Amino acid sequence: MEVGKPVFSVDLLERYAAKGRGVITCMAAGNDVIVLGTSKGWVIKHDFGAGDSNDIDLSAGRGGEQSIHRVFVDPGGSHCIATIIGNGGPDTFYTHAKWSKPRVLAKLKGLTVNAVAWNKQQITEASTSEVILCTDNGQLHEICVDEKDKKEKYTNFLFELKELPDSFMGLQMETASVSNGTRFYVMAVTATRLYSFTGIGSLETVFMTYADRPVRFMELPGEIPNSELHFFIKQRRAVHFAWLSGAGIYHGGLNFGASHSSSVGDENFVESKALLDFSKLSDGADTVKPNSLALSEYHFLLLMGSKVKVVNRISEQIIEELQFDQTSESLSKGIIGLCSDASAGLFYAYDQHSIFQVSVNDEGRDMWKVYLDLKEYAGALENCRDPLQRDQVYLAQAETAFLAKEFNRAASFYAKINYMLSFEDITLKFISVNEQDALRTFLLRKLDNLTKDDKCQITMISTWATELYLDKINRLLLEDETAAENRSSEYHLIIREFRAFLSDSKDVLDEATTMKLLESYGRVDELVFFANLKEQYEIVVHHYIQQGEARKALEVLRKPSMPVDLQYKFAPDLIMLDAYETVESWMTAKDLNPRKLIPAMMRYSSEPHAKNETHEVIKYLEFCVHRLQNEDPGIHNLLISLYAKQEDDSALLRFLQYKFGKGRTNGPEFFYDPKYALRLCLKEKRMRACVHIYSMMSMHEEAVALALQIDPELAKAEADKVEDDEDLRKKLWLMVAKHVVQQEKGTKRENIRQAIAFLKETDGLLKIEDILPFFPDFALIDDFKEAICSSLEDYNKQIEQLKQEMNDATHGADNIRNDINALAQRYAVIDPEEECGVCRKRIISAGWDQRLARVGYSSVGHMAPFYIFPCRHAFHAQCLITHVTSRTNRAQAEYILDLQKQLTLVGGDDIKESNGGIREGEVVTASLSPVDKTRSQLDDAIASECPFCGDLMIREISLPFILPDEEANEASTWEIKPLNVVGPQRSLSLSA
Repeated sequence: MEVGKPVFSVDLLERYAAKGRGVITCMAAGNDVIVLGTSKGWVIKHDFGAGDSNDIDLSAGRGGEQSIHRVFVDPGGSHCIATIIGNGGPDTFYTHAKWSKPRVLAKLKGLTVNAVAWNKQQITEASTSEVILCTDNGQLHEICVDEKDKKEKYTNFLFELKELPDSFMGLQMETASVSNGTRFYVMAVTATRLYSFTGIGSLETVFMTYADRPVRFMELPGEIPNSELHFFIKQRRAVHFAWLSGAGIYHGGLNFGASHSSSVGDENFVESKALLDFSKLSDGADTVKPNSLALSEYHFLLLMGSKVKVVNRISEQIIEELQFDQTSESLSKGIIGLCSDASAGLFYAYDQHSIFQVSVNDEGRDMWKVYLDLKEYAGALENCRDPLQRDQVYLAQAETAFLAKEFNRAASFYAKINYMLSFEDITLKFISVNEQDALRTFLLRKLDNLTKDDKCQITMISTWATELYLDKINRLLLEDETAAENRSSEYHLIIREFRAFLSDSKDVLDEATTMKLLESYGRVDELVFFANLKEQYEIVVHHYIQQGEARKALEVLRKPSMPVDLQYKFAPDLIMLDAYETVESWMTAKDLNPRKLIPAMMRYSSEPHAKNETHEVIKYLEFCVHRLQNEDPGIHNLLISLYAKQEDDSALLRFLQYKFGKGRTNGPEFFYDPKYALRLCLKEKRMRACVHIYSMMSMHEEAVALALQIDPELAKAEADKVEDDEDLRKKLWLMVAKHVVQQEKGTKRENIRQAIAFLKETDGLLKIEDILPFFPDFALIDDFKEAICSSLEDYNKQIEQLKQEMNDATHGADNIRNDINALAQRYAVIDPEEECGVCRKRIISAGWDQRLARVGYSSVGHMAPFYIFPCRHAFHAQCLITHVTSRTNRAQAEYILDLQKQLTLVGGDDIKESNGGIREGEVVTASLSPVDKTRSQLDDAIASECPFCGDLMIREISLPFILPDEEANEASTWEIKPLNVVGPQRSLSLSA
């Protein structure tokens, strides 16, 4: 809006609006429609939206002079109500924008209507909905008219003033929807009173409740020619009202929100009530009362004589005076009245002949100044249009608070200023008065108002605020001890506030600078707190260790974001500080490498410990070995070294006997270094453990020798462990025997008896002659009589057993020889019709291939050589060779053919000699010739079993019916070929 331009301006809208139908007596407007009433009973309608006008004569049929008393139009400009007075009494008419003739409201005959209240929420172009009319005799009536009915639907009497009868002169109505219906709020005024009615339901129901209860009203003394009531409508809702009364302009806000109770009550919905005295409207001593009133959002338009004074509703100051260009004939009476068009946001003034339009030009543009002058800062901020205006409001608030020495409050307002004062000017204000707390408040509020793009400024201000916090903490620590209790409370409060600030600003504070500040002020706790926020866990853990708070340090180390390297770094200090908590923490960690904890564990183990004290390192190492199944040799070696240093070697022995690789394929039985373990056990004199290690390393002689120094029974157990090497086992037992013989004390006979008892323990492994060399030369043989006799008896038994075995072997050889002779005499009877299993020809046939004689087969007359099996299957020799070689694998087939070839190459002479050398009934005992050996091998290869009943037939089950080399020929036999017929065709019939 242009600076200096008036808020309200006046323009002549229509010079001779009455069109010669008399002079204008009243006017109403709604939705760019203006309705005039004239002194001759005419209603003239100007529709500026449509650009036309029409005249309605209400005086028709009425004698004498008639004048329009009041005219009313709804906010939509469709419905019009007018009251005419003259001879015959008053009449009220209704007309619609679409009607050409008005309709008289017969039930209101004789009543002068002074005001009409429209239901702005429910009214439509077709129906008026509920409409309330007030009359000059103090009555309220309800009517409803539908355009299509051409008459009113009903007219109901609602209320009448009885206590103090007076004429109603102004009326307004507002509705609000609630959970159980519609709430009505009606406000009506007389010359001295403002009445309010409210309730839920229909209008008739609402007003019926006032038959039993008093009406709520507010009375103002004084007289005025015309009492008026106006609502200002914003977004179809009344937001404030104004009553032109004899005492002044009574006004206030209206609130029809849901916060009010939905039950029937006397709520008047009025807020921020005030009274504008008329004395403020004139400069002189004489008070002039307005003739008419119009209400805008922020101003009153008051008609006073021939001009309109615009008064700011908030400041109650006259801001403008509007002058009208009247004709000479209208000057005498001046401006008659004002009316407003809530839908169009316009105001109108009229005299006897002309209509003037009052336009509003951004009336709220300077309202922030008005509120600011009144120090109503909330209203001023609400009406600010730009940041500069808001800065002025904040500056005024800040200066007021600063002068009142409310420095913290002033700091909050200064922090909101962006243009009026620089950052430096504001901070100097607080520094000049030595208000460090207020300066800190200003910096903190300034941080809240900065955007993320101001990174550099945010960091600088945050650092400064940090230093101010630290200064405040130190000043509280230096305060007088007499205020110790209050100081302590404030001290802890500022500490909590400072830590909250560090938490909020951890991402914008420079890490190094902040830590230097905290360190320079000696705030170790806050330094640790900030380091924790910045995930500088090394500083935090180091601090807790110095304070001896191992548990807190371990809690920090257990955080998921903690680097695992810090666990190893602080492990030596933590285990020395609290071994139990440290080991428990290690055991709950998932990603620790126990090998990297060895230095810490060795440091702890080097310290002396009480006998009954639980060795925490051993507990952790046992956890790693048994629970985690750790295979690191370093862990196992360390555990052995700790076991070896214990007085009780039971744990060491259990560990050495534990099979670590059990259940795994090719898993080792141990992961420690046995040589290291042996050296360690020898050093610590853990001899039983040494024996076990020797045995484990297969150094059984050393194990037994060492065990003999400790416990002979242990030596015996070690000697028994050797099972796969009989000589070594005997040697070990001899070592034990020698020790037993030489170390036993007592009489000679007792020693001999003990030696004899020892022989029984060896389960016959040692004899008396094995241990005799261990006895002294002067020992008498009589002492060994029983043992020697027993040994000789054992030898005699062995000799007899060997003789028996030899006899059994000789008898078995004779049986085998007899079986061989019997086999040579076996025979089988061949049926003359017996067929070869391969070629299906008779076995006994006259012709045979002479070439078979060359391969070692002799003829029996003219028959071909053949094989017959116990299963009664018979085959020609050549057929059997062919069948077996075709069914067996390639290597076996080549072997058979090679044997056959060898027999062929030998020659016929040897064969003849061989055949001729056999006589019937003669048993050949000489060694076989080469031909016979080859033929025997061939027989074994082809005739070891029947090819139809043995493995050869079983293996053929897995072979396909059609072999791969037979597929082509077999497929061709199944091919379907077309039949080619040459010559005449004949049909063949098959006889039944």
